[in-house]
Amino acid sequence: MSLAYRMAAFARRGTVLLALALLALFAISALAGAQTKKKIGPAAPATTGALTVFAAADMQPVFEVLGPYFQRRTGITLKMVYGPSGTLSEQIVNGAPADIFFSADYTFAERLVAADKADNINPYPYAKGILVLWTRKNSRFNPITVDALSRKDLKSVAIANPATAPYGRAAIAAMTKLGLLQNAAPHFVQAESVSQAGQFALSGNAEVALISETLAYSPAYKAAGTAALFPLSTYMEIRQCAVVMKNSAHRNEAHVLLNYITSDPIQDHLADLGLQRFQ
Repeated sequence: MSLAYRMAAFARRGTVLLALALLALFAISALAGAQTKKKIGPAAPATTGALTVFAAADMQPVFEVLGPYFQRRTGITLKMVYGPSGTLSEQIVNGAPADIFFSADYTFAERLVAADKADNINPYPYAKGILVLWTRKNSRFNPITVDALSRKDLKSVAIANPATAPYGRAAIAAMTKLGLLQNAAPHFVQAESVSQAGQFALSGNAEVALISETLAYSPAYKAAGTAALFPLSTYMEIRQCAVVMKNSAHRNEAHVLLNYITSDPIQDHLADLGLQRFQ
């Protein structure tokens, strides 16, 4: 199914309908799921204060939808910190007070396991990411296709730093596979994160941007532009994984959040938010 078709269908359903559906699903799944998942080791005693969630930049539109319902139903307050997965993982290794980390790939989550920061020897997969090429509706590249990156009149391409952002790494792989990198690379406008890459194109400081489908599905980007999918075969699977910090004073709450995100009802609706089920 094409991205254009999926975005049109999503727009017809409407954000309000999606919100109501997710709210109802949460009521029957979140807390029950928390009781059925296996806990890893003894949890630290619960304390007052917010649950500090470090999350990859592509997850901001997702948590903006899901977070308010989670907080309302559980009473658990979320303190969100967004950024490139590589940067966030480095901050946690260096002592940043995260309770749970939602990485945009397996590599940076595994880094925390290797640093003995995680409560489990394996990161928890929660979704698969999707890479798209986005441009504004008034762009000369509409209707947008990935072949826009082969055009000789291409001037600027926003891309997340591949050293710290998994979507930037996937973008390099996809362009290489499709033979587009040589033409596009001289026109790169490098961003710190996938969200900043999107902002460059949204603001007109770049003609096109290689971003996550979660951003393309968010209200601002859906209203202002259009996107084209890269074939999934052109880049390594973006296996998004989470890590709960073993020394967190909010481990129980962190697992409640993780169980919510990985519950079947939420997983069934990930496509509406620009992600795929992790299974």
